[in-house]
Amino acid sequence: MTETLETVEIETGPNPAWSVVWLHGLGADGHDFEPVVAEFDLPEGVRFVFPHAPVRPVTINGGYPMRAWYDIVSLDRGGPEDEAGIGASADQVRRLMEIEADRGTPANRVIVAGFSQGGAMALHAGLRHPEPVAGIIALSCYLLLPSAFAEEKAAPEGVPIFMAHGTDDPTVPESFGALARDRLRSEGYGVEWHTYPMGHSVCVEEITELSDWLGARLRTPN
Repeated sequence: MTETLETVEIETGPNPAWSVVWLHGLGADGHDFEPVVAEFDLPEGVRFVFPHAPVRPVTINGGYPMRAWYDIVSLDRGGPEDEAGIGASADQVRRLMEIEADRGTPANRVIVAGFSQGGAMALHAGLRHPEPVAGIIALSCYLLLPSAFAEEKAAPEGVPIFMAHGTDDPTVPESFGALARDRLRSEGYGVEWHTYPMGHSVCVEEITELSDWLGARLRTPN
């Protein structure tokens, strides 16, 4: 049975008809992006769900246990990846979406979002979800298990995807995000791509453009 993750939840209005499942980065927790909700100007009530990733040893950090969606064995994009950990976390994200469906918010009204490692997981889980999601937000991240993507993808090509990256990111280089963007576009996905003069972080301009993008999704009939 898939473990149900503990979450932090914020509702921007009564009886929200939309949900955003937002995955934090390596070593952070579900509180990390809580403050960003107040910066969004949204036309409808939204439930933001911020799960806490499990604590696990992370190889590139000397095996030190921390909250992580999967182990990172190598920073080389052609290096080994933790397929078991990635798959387990994808199942946990799917479980969160099932909970939202039970609350009356089906997948086509759920946006999967994330930053850094959480952004990579948002892309992975959102594009493989058996039912089309309302959109995917992938910030400062990369594509997991790219060799299996063509066979495993389930999302229709029309799923809206917002990707953004810092041009001076020393942790996850912009080139990693650009590779993911190009691969997704080669598979037919229309990725909205933004870059900002920053490191491994978010900025005011990014939040403003993301707010506009979210608002547009919430106004789109489905």
